[in-house]
Amino acid sequence: MSQEFKLPGEKIAFLEEYLSGENTFDDGESVRSTMIGETKFDKEERIASIHKKKSIPIPNIGDEIIGVVEASLGSLIAVSMQYINGTKVTSNVECICTTRHMRKKNVALVKDIVKLKIINRINGTIHASMDDRDFGVLFTKCRKCFGEVIQDKDAVKCKDCGWFDDRKLSSDFGKSDFLK
Repeated sequence: MSQEFKLPGEKIAFLEEYLSGENTFDDGESVRSTMIGETKFDKEERIASIHKKKSIPIPNIGDEIIGVVEASLGSLIAVSMQYINGTKVTSNVECICTTRHMRKKNVALVKDIVKLKIINRINGTIHASMDDRDFGVLFTKCRKCFGEVIQDKDAVKCKDCGWFDDRKLSSDFGKSDFLK
């Protein structure tokens, strides 16, 4: 195979042909790029890698991310990552978090700031979880008047209009200084 220019997420080779090397990941079926660059194939070692042109931060399994909820559906939320392990990122990579098993009507709403843990990367999709008590909503506003809210047990209450809303709150709710 000749050297080709690849973008993040693009397929480089099948796992039957090559193993995942530098700046690549294994999605279960094929080797994919994690950054913009040229493909390099080591035919003796059978390893496919990418010669780096530009890096895009992709979280690994177990990493903690902080992000903004961009979509809230009945059984999942889509989150645009802003921080990976406390480091600011500007790549606007998104992950999904399944909320089907949680017994809350609104786990998180659009524009809430949430803390999640990366649990898997399957088929080019990054999956996260907020099951632990440390993970969940870090910051939100009232859904009726957009006023400031305070924590009231496992829900939030608006200081202005008194509206109660049930959310999956992080143990760090209201304590984050990155918002200021």
